[in-house]
Amino acid sequence: MLKDITLGQFFPGDTVVHRLDPRTKLIIMLMYITALFIAKGFVAYGFMLAVLITCLAVSRIKPAAVFRGLKPVFIIICITVILNIFFIRGETILFQYYSIIITQEGVYTAIFMALRLMMLIISTFLLTYTTSPITLTDGLERMLSPLKRIRLPVHEFAMMMSIALRMIPTLIEETDKIMSAQKSRGADFETGGLIKRAKAILPLIIPLFISAFRRADELATAMESRCYHGGKGRTKLKVLHFTGIDYIAFIFGAGIVAAVIFLGRVTI
Repeated sequence: MLKDITLGQFFPGDTVVHRLDPRTKLIIMLMYITALFIAKGFVAYGFMLAVLITCLAVSRIKPAAVFRGLKPVFIIICITVILNIFFIRGETILFQYYSIIITQEGVYTAIFMALRLMMLIISTFLLTYTTSPITLTDGLERMLSPLKRIRLPVHEFAMMMSIALRMIPTLIEETDKIMSAQKSRGADFETGGLIKRAKAILPLIIPLFISAFRRADELATAMESRCYHGGKGRTKLKVLHFTGIDYIAFIFGAGIVAAVIFLGRVTI
């Protein structure tokens, strides 16, 4: 299960999506998320799914990596579907047994919520898969740079986000090593009920926290030894700038939002 968590991983490539400016990717992702919440009906959601599949194909991200990343949140999606089916009331009743009522509106809402969650998660994965943490941090810092005028620590916030993204795969790998070490000593993490598995995971917490704090201390020492004192006066090795592909991507994102608004009138 730990190896299925792919958030924060970067798959190098030379596709059109990889070459986009990180600010462009962030803005396009926000446009896509906005379109997801505006979408209504099967036609609009089908269009959004087709757009996402096209972006994945262009970026050459393997479907196996995407489905592997969805495994940890599959339970959450299932719970969301069940809650919507049994708690959303409508006029068209499909099944009724005493107080248990399933309506057509509840089923449709459950389907749309499941699709929305999956596409939302996959679009976030697509951003991290095709953008290195350093580039993503630079793009976020440039986008938030106007907030520096009101004395907000934009650089520090972007740096914390970059460190957090970098630490996700590292902590997952560390957890896997600790679990393997404890399994070799007779620990059992895979059998028994939910409570027994939860108790078996408790011994992992202390060594994982110790390892995380040790890595944080080593990182702080390394930054101090390199005279890091924040973003004031710092320059960039690679200066970000928009190209023709980025402007085409902006038009593409605006077209998605406009198409979803139009297709929202089709309720089938």
